Amino acid sequence: MKIAASLSLGVIVSFVLGSSALAFDKPSFFDAALCKPAYSTATATTMYNEAEKLAKADTSNMTAAVYKMSADFGRQGFKTNEIVFAGTGFGVLVEGLRADDLAKTYHLTADGLGNLLGTATKSYGRPLSTAEQPAAEMGVVSVVARESAAFPGKTLLACEFVSHEDLEAMKSLQSLPK
Repeated sequence: MKIAASLSLGVIVSFVLGSSALAFDKPSFFDAALCKPAYSTATATTMYNEAEKLAKADTSNMTAAVYKMSADFGRQGFKTNEIVFAGTGFGVLVEGLRADDLAKTYHLTADGLGNLLGTATKSYGRPLSTAEQPAAEMGVVSVVARESAAFPGKTLLACEFVSHEDLEAMKSLQSLPK
């Protein structure tokens, strides 16, 4: 059953984001890209509403809503001023092609799935532990870092939900002869 495919962005984002009460400031968006805090619908709704208060979404990319902030809110040497809601994930756009650096800093490994059909030139991920998965029966939540032509000169750092069915389909497509 493809439950994730039929869910609205707001509901999907609620799978991807945390549960604790949150004093929202711009650095909280970077934390959310790292799948922090724990998950809840309330936190997802808060994040979306806060992004809407801070900026208007640029939806010209067709694959994502990008909110550009007035100042950098990155950390650990990663600069960003853009928040992204894309499909089944939420994250930030880090300045430069930094997937390798993000992978090293946040303990991500090459996942082989983000480059499906040429969508990413580099793709790393780390699934959350079983105890941290908000809907383990439905799919897997991971921290991902991807370089892609969809975001030229930037790297997506995101918390992403993928249904079990979609994950199997991606693995199957990856194994097809090129």
